[in-house]
Amino acid sequence: MSDSPLKIGVLVSGGGTNLQKIIDEIAADALDAEIVLVASSRPDAFGLERAKKAGIPVLALGRSYYDAGTADPTIARAMQDAGAEYLVMAGYMRLIGPEVFAAYPDRVINIHPALLPSFPGAHGIQDAFDAGVKVTGVTVHFANEVYDEGPIIAQRAVSVREDDTVESLEERIHATEYEIYPWVLRRLAAGDITLGADRRVHVANGE
Repeated sequence: MSDSPLKIGVLVSGGGTNLQKIIDEIAADALDAEIVLVASSRPDAFGLERAKKAGIPVLALGRSYYDAGTADPTIARAMQDAGAEYLVMAGYMRLIGPEVFAAYPDRVINIHPALLPSFPGAHGIQDAFDAGVKVTGVTVHFANEVYDEGPIIAQRAVSVREDDTVESLEERIHATEYEIYPWVLRRLAAGDITLGADRRVHVANGE
């Protein structure tokens, strides 16, 4: 465990509300980390504005990078140059390629608004609601080259109420995300998270 803050790079595609929560936790000295770079798959993503307001360097990619196949090498190189130790996906809506995973093996973390392996994909909240499940939730996991797969670090359940709408369920899901992601990052910064040879995640000092 290092005495210096955990250096993370954050990947976004949209509004960046999870990014903002991480920024706020760091500012409040509740998370011993430093965001060294925020990269976005969209140059108009509001998450970039959140980063700029907090004085965090940004990397704005666009369709041309992805069409040319240069997005992932660009991200990997930029994050390494910035000194990122881990990459944190916060609403990043692109499949990460092999160049990033080669640079950050077992060091890319994602959050998903469902209890994986159930309801993977871009519409996890809607899919869970449509399926009529009584419990859904949030998953934080190590990402791999398949959407919403990889060793699970932590999960928290969210009950689906009888009077729920998709909107009310989404609100509680997001509130849970804002709790569990900082918790995972705090454990990561403390050196409490390890990935065993069996590809199972072990969390010391867990809840």
